[in-house]
Amino acid sequence: MGACLSHRIKSVSPSTCISSSASRNGNNISCSSSKEFSASIPQTPRSEVEILQSLNLKTFTFSELRTATRNFRPDSVLGEGGFGSVFKGWIDEQSLKPTKPGTGIIIAVKRLNQEGFQGHKEWLAEINYLGQLHHPNLVKLIGYYLEDEHRLLVYEFMVRGSMENHLFRKGSHVPPLSWCIRMKIALGAAKGLAFLHNAKTQVIYRDFKTSNILLNSNYNVKLSDFGLARDGPTGDKSHVSTRVMGTYGYAAPEYLATGHLTAKSDIYSFGVVLLEMLSGRRAIDNNRPSGEHNLVDWAKPYMINKRRIFRVIDTRLQGQYSLNQAQEVANLALQCLAVEPKCRPSMDEVVTALEKLQELREMPKRNQKERRRNGINHSSGKPTT
Repeated sequence: MGACLSHRIKSVSPSTCISSSASRNGNNISCSSSKEFSASIPQTPRSEVEILQSLNLKTFTFSELRTATRNFRPDSVLGEGGFGSVFKGWIDEQSLKPTKPGTGIIIAVKRLNQEGFQGHKEWLAEINYLGQLHHPNLVKLIGYYLEDEHRLLVYEFMVRGSMENHLFRKGSHVPPLSWCIRMKIALGAAKGLAFLHNAKTQVIYRDFKTSNILLNSNYNVKLSDFGLARDGPTGDKSHVSTRVMGTYGYAAPEYLATGHLTAKSDIYSFGVVLLEMLSGRRAIDNNRPSGEHNLVDWAKPYMINKRRIFRVIDTRLQGQYSLNQAQEVANLALQCLAVEPKCRPSMDEVVTALEKLQELREMPKRNQKERRRNGINHSSGKPTT
């Protein structure tokens, strides 16, 4: 749904590998469960007809979507991705019929670009997963249209767009995301990934990045774009063998090297995104000075040193965090970016760590309110009279 980076991996030889310096594994993190919204996805591959008939989705006509988006007008474009263009439209909340602009509810209509990176297989995968998986941190799929060369998907509208736009868009009129908001987004995204990994049939997202993290008006997270998602390994299998696909800078090195896909691949990608949030830098930025093009390779030496961690943190966040908070987030990112997949935490453990960070941040505020309720002067510690 969000804009797609230009460095998309379409097909990479299994011998290709990202060089990455060794990372230090931090303290163990306690585990929590994220299974309350789990849904079952049939493990047996299903035909297109079986998938479409089994889902409770609205089947739109092309005419309806053309009317809803004002004939796919250029000024209705919300973004461009590997799938194609995303258009803004309006439908009635009850009947789901197209309405006049400004009435009913806003939708996002994704239209397949016949010459784009993704095709019918990815379109069907998106429907298969989002049609069955429902969670507060996954974008809601409302319906679809399929006929001849036309393939469209209809989603709930996310008013703040992608995290990529907020994190990297420059300009005095665009306020940078605060530390508090970044941590809120990190937690929401982690919960979405944890849900996928804990589904009865595990789902590996395979394309976790900032452009696929969508935000509503309250900066609540919805993960989008499931075209590259795959079922996880089953039985005694340790991985899924696939053609290497994803986005440069986010894909785990062992996946690039072997084509072996596991949930730990997603966790590496999460570490990259967490590092982007911490630094305000893109995973790959060739406009940076030599030696700083690859964010992970550049940042790791600074992140393992308490006295040098400030070199990594976004200067726009000055005064919004404590050194301990910065170290905790950096340590979590390093664990996710561990070269050895087995050294990376699970997404449940990542969720727990981020929740603890949020609790620690809110604790001083709660204590201050409690002191005020009890009539204690905050500065002196004495009862007020």
